[in-house]
Amino acid sequence: MNYRVAMRARQFDLIAFDWDGTLFDSTVAITRSIQLAVADVGGAVPSDERASYVIGMALMPALAYAAPDVPQEKYTELANRYHYHYFKLQEQVTLFQGVLPMLDALRERGHLLAVATGKSRRGLNEALQQADLRGVFDSSRTADETAGKPNPLMLQELMAEFGVDPERLLMIGDTTHDLEMARNAGCASVGVAYGAHAPEQLQTCSPLHVAQDVAQLHQWLQAHA
Repeated sequence: MNYRVAMRARQFDLIAFDWDGTLFDSTVAITRSIQLAVADVGGAVPSDERASYVIGMALMPALAYAAPDVPQEKYTELANRYHYHYFKLQEQVTLFQGVLPMLDALRERGHLLAVATGKSRRGLNEALQQADLRGVFDSSRTADETAGKPNPLMLQELMAEFGVDPERLLMIGDTTHDLEMARNAGCASVGVAYGAHAPEQLQTCSPLHVAQDVAQLHQWLQAHA
């Protein structure tokens, strides 16, 4: 099927979402898990701002940024402690209110939907199962199976999979890593200000829009996607 021909009336054929902080209300749990993991290995506990900044990045670069005083030989232990703490907290994490109706509306309009995340494949599969979203997305890419953000490879692979040109893909995310990835891929982006990065940070990446909540994001997508 030629998706470009079938969906030419829309602005975007393929809409790619970040996961944590964009669809899944996990910013606080991730931030706290990073802080607890760093403390466990004897590092200086990062501030909320520093720990949350790395959300969306691949795990090892994220932990290295969040804990610059932790030696590299402790990175595996640090990652293991992060997974331990996040596993304990993840049952408290849910989708942001309004996400399911928004995704349903986009699917009804014929948009292809994808996830482009810094999570591992195992982590994303578990999150999709927890949120009962298996089968909702047409495809996904995780940081352990391709290059991490802001490298554009995730989006380039998704475009190749569906035969979608850069101008027909929209990336939606809550961090500058998400929006820089879109810019590096030659794609448009929309930021969400209810996740890890502040609106003024997101605006530095020249998104088409910065939504303050899911309801505003849904409204913008209905009018412009």
